Amino acid sequence: MSRATVDLVDYDEAVARFDPVIGIEVHVELGTRTKMFDGAPAGFGEEPNTSVTPVSLGLPGSLPVVNGTAVEYAIRIGLALNCSIAQTCRFARKNYFYPDVPKNFQTSQYDEPIAYDGYVDVELEDGTVFRVEVERAHMEEDAGKNTHVGGATGRIHGAEYSLVDYNRAGIPLVEIVTRPITGAGARAPEVARAYVQTLRDLFRALEVSEARMERGNVRADVNVSLRATPTSPLGTRTETKNVNSFRSVDRAVRYEVSRQAAVLDAGGSIVQETRHWHEDTGSTTSGRVKSDAEDYRYFPEPDLVPIAPDRAWVEQIRAALPELPAARRRRLQGEWGYADAEMRDVVNAGAIELIEATVAAGAAPAAARKWWMGELARTAKEREIELADLPITPAQIGALQGLVDSGRLNDKLARQVLEGVLAGEGDPDTVVAARGLEIVSDDGPLLAAIDEALAAQPDVADKIRSGNLGPVGAVIGAVMKATRGQADAARVRELVLERVGA
Repeated sequence: MSRATVDLVDYDEAVARFDPVIGIEVHVELGTRTKMFDGAPAGFGEEPNTSVTPVSLGLPGSLPVVNGTAVEYAIRIGLALNCSIAQTCRFARKNYFYPDVPKNFQTSQYDEPIAYDGYVDVELEDGTVFRVEVERAHMEEDAGKNTHVGGATGRIHGAEYSLVDYNRAGIPLVEIVTRPITGAGARAPEVARAYVQTLRDLFRALEVSEARMERGNVRADVNVSLRATPTSPLGTRTETKNVNSFRSVDRAVRYEVSRQAAVLDAGGSIVQETRHWHEDTGSTTSGRVKSDAEDYRYFPEPDLVPIAPDRAWVEQIRAALPELPAARRRRLQGEWGYADAEMRDVVNAGAIELIEATVAAGAAPAAARKWWMGELARTAKEREIELADLPITPAQIGALQGLVDSGRLNDKLARQVLEGVLAGEGDPDTVVAARGLEIVSDDGPLLAAIDEALAAQPDVADKIRSGNLGPVGAVIGAVMKATRGQADAARVRELVLERVGA
């Protein structure tokens, strides 16, 4: 069935009649110097097939060696997810054939993960906290990357030929698997999105990964099923693979709920399968029938000994964990004096790090929030990009606010300077000098502009002297116009009153 002819049930109608259950598998590439089982560099953007060794390529006779830093990073993640850390665990071979798996198996963990039985609390946009239970977090290696050339979809079906890059083969991964997430109801897409975002923030705080979703450092597989009521048995699930943005996680859940509801309404059955996500249309299409564990013929990896993390070492790692994102948000909110709603807006906009860096650059918390959540948020929305992708830095915002605080700029002029910085004209000081935007602080030009305004309105001076201060505003307005908004309005007012002898 083509994407154009798929029938959908309205999402609100679907969740009114069915109970959605979701599950999420998040893969994070670890930021180690070398790969999981060999010494090849684990970089990004290198020429294809240059960051490889015989182990990466699965050549006969090559033997793997476990990356100790990757094990430490996996333990960090497990502890941050409130998991138990295994006394002993081992690797297994997950057997399947695909061109980007040069060994014809992936070295992973099956029945003995390094971390298990955890949970993470995620905060939704309205402040509601939803607990997601984590079944396991296990170590494995990434596959290579296939590029299918020709055809309309960029996928293997219909392609003229395929290219394989093994640079990514063997990159260390941790896969985090939730238990079925129930009780979210209509908010299932929001819970899924908030969960993935919470994990992304956690990875960055732990310094185990750059966690850049646009690079594939973090990828989510989204499982969705429907059941008649919250007490009914779980329905058949689909797994939408490799969703790599928060917005797409939300959209993928919504689409699958609407699609599955339509299938069930038509008397059909849901097929347990993997599905492809299409960012351009916001839809999914069938990939392949979902394999169960036995289809992969797991068996213990004979070339790697079991891993038995020393308990003292685990506790050392626990003691060295950094401040985690939830605790950090609470601390910063207290330091900045933001109301709950203000802090939620900052979090939802992805502006915490930007505001923190702006405050560190010298701006007051209220001013930093005003810039990032006001002018800059509007600009990012207009350009359809993230706040962090705007061509301006927290240091530049701090410098801009410093010009306001020192009296060199007023708010109107500061917005013009901001416009110049965003246009690539340089730092705030450079834009001020180039555009001639600094406030006129010399009384001489101000007095000349005041005299001109009073001469144009002869009766204004008498009105002001008689105690009617209303016309003062008209004089100030005329002076501001004459100075292109570069006058200090408060100083102009003082000078007007002195000039007329009021």
